[in-house]
Amino acid sequence: MASVASPVIFKEFCPLYYLLNAIPTKVQKGFRSILVYLTALDTNGDYIAVGSSIGMLYLYCRHLNQMKKYNFEGKCESITFVKLLSCFDDLVAVGTASGRVAVFQLVSSLPGRNKQLRRFDVAGIHKSCITALAWSPNGMKLFSGDDKGKIVYSALDFDQGICNSSLVLEEPSSIVQLDYNQKVLLVSTLQRTLLFYTEEKAVKQVGTQPRK
Repeated sequence: MASVASPVIFKEFCPLYYLLNAIPTKVQKGFRSILVYLTALDTNGDYIAVGSSIGMLYLYCRHLNQMKKYNFEGKCESITFVKLLSCFDDLVAVGTASGRVAVFQLVSSLPGRNKQLRRFDVAGIHKSCITALAWSPNGMKLFSGDDKGKIVYSALDFDQGICNSSLVLEEPSSIVQLDYNQKVLLVSTLQRTLLFYTEEKAVKQVGTQPRK
């Protein structure tokens, strides 16, 4: 006797109004009213991070149903990339249109975790739009790429409150994706994909034909 296939259930996913309603559609700058555009997004089991065109990061805690805001001091510029990480502490890295990169170490109510919001800045190596960010699983390494092909490695020491950054690779075209695991950085650009071995400082191209 043939088995009866289980019915297919269609599910509609509606907009997250509880999240969108917590983000203003306009802000007032002097006498001007400026529209707020959502420009970057990342999620994990604990947070939803949304970057905006006014340089404000909106961070929604899924467990507490709370929205918090973080911003860059000085010039109001668009956030172009956000990357969350949950390890011993909750971290979020943020990149902007002018090449600024910052890391926020979030506050946790759990015992032994971080009790004060801390921010680390990647010193001005990038001079153009940030297009990719990648964490190491333990949160001690952050890689950032921009639209001029520069890739910067930042070593974070949360106990000492130090962030040391250096340029590790330059490609002739924009970085479109980064991923890091086991001392190997996967890099995709507009022209090619490569593996960068961080210990040996060696590059191995994936495939032989350039992208068109």
